[in-house]
Amino acid sequence: MVPFSFGGHALCALPQGALWWPARRALLVADLHFEKASWFAARGQMLPPYDSLATLADLAGLVATTGAAELWCLGDSFHDSDGCDRLPAEAQVRLRALTQALRWTWITGNHDPAIKDRCGGDTVEQAEVDGLILRHEADPCETRPELSGHFHPKLRIHVRGKQVARRCFVATARKIVLPAFGALTGGLDVDHPALTKAVGRGAEALVPVEQRLLRFPIAA
Repeated sequence: MVPFSFGGHALCALPQGALWWPARRALLVADLHFEKASWFAARGQMLPPYDSLATLADLAGLVATTGAAELWCLGDSFHDSDGCDRLPAEAQVRLRALTQALRWTWITGNHDPAIKDRCGGDTVEQAEVDGLILRHEADPCETRPELSGHFHPKLRIHVRGKQVARRCFVATARKIVLPAFGALTGGLDVDHPALTKAVGRGAEALVPVEQRLLRFPIAA
């Protein structure tokens, strides 16, 4: 858990790909993509059907470790509009237990805008919380401090002749894009034009490692 300042607030970047907001006792995660494996399976690409349970286990672990009182999901929490209906019974029980225990807010994304029953919690298109804008996809025209997801940022670097890739945060003075938290999610290179266009100039890839926040400049 590495503390840093953003938009006048003290936040912490977690190695698991979440943000911790101590003043609110809030966890923020993006792009859970529940039931992505079953979506692919229905289309002939068979994948192990455990992604939702794995993601929920990771999320529950963070809630327990931090003592979170509220949780914000920044969109694409389900891989498609029927994703919640396909959740295995065990996953539904675990998810409902979490949404009942916390002040839980789902922000809609491009994959899951039409879902009505999400096993509890409140649903909004975007939110302003203590001066921070929370939405799914970064708005290049937004001038207020903004937290978002959508792009699944991933940093690729060469270390001792080998390429190493890991999820990361992408940040400027006014924007932070969270990595995908889901167990079965790919990643977009941090220098991809779609991502650099969304966040603007001066972006950095942030990688929390133990008690350090490694910063890598991103060329626009």
